[in-house]
Amino acid sequence: MKNPMLEAVSLLLEKLLFISNLKLFSLGSPDGDKRSNRFYEVSSFLRGDVLEVPRTHLTHYGIYLGNNRVAHLMPDILLALPANKKRTQKVVSNKRLILGVIVKVASIRVDTVEDFAYGADVLVNHLDESLQKKALLNEEVAQRAEERLGLCPYSLLWNNCEHFVTYCRYGTAVSPQADKFCEYVKIIIRDQRSVLASAVLGLVSIVCMGLASFVTFPAILIPFCLWMSG
Repeated sequence: MKNPMLEAVSLLLEKLLFISNLKLFSLGSPDGDKRSNRFYEVSSFLRGDVLEVPRTHLTHYGIYLGNNRVAHLMPDILLALPANKKRTQKVVSNKRLILGVIVKVASIRVDTVEDFAYGADVLVNHLDESLQKKALLNEEVAQRAEERLGLCPYSLLWNNCEHFVTYCRYGTAVSPQADKFCEYVKIIIRDQRSVLASAVLGLVSIVCMGLASFVTFPAILIPFCLWMSG
């Protein structure tokens, strides 16, 4: 049986991660952005390589399948709607990406290296060094990626593009980016100043909005939870 408190904390962490990295979504999407005509030497990529595209706050990952094709996990709101497949095959736009994150729907799709990178530099197998894990054979990595193509649930903390590539490359789904964010949240929770700040904000909310239950309940519960967790 799932613990309601743990589910609530998990949901809160996901929303915080989403809000703190909104700038990420303007990259890798065509809305309000012009992609550079960068040339990628795809002949240097091997089938099964992990391709890594640095972003403003996070990093996007994919598995190279050969023939200028990259499999990567991408949120997309159109997947949750009755939509024309031709529309979902286009490069995921900024609005589609953000809304896809919110409704937690995504797909592991195949795009060209150019569409995957969207003008950014591409690093190859950089995770091998940072994670210090032994990679599976490249052909097995590519096959694992191909087997997972299609619709999938999305979670910033538990099932993102990094979980996908680490599962394919190393056999274990992990996300150091999500782990690092959780560590930051732990530091904030342990800092007693966050308890004081939340309590002050709660009192200000009560003064400005009155003693309505939807105001007083969070104003009391949030500082209490932070205090108990500290």
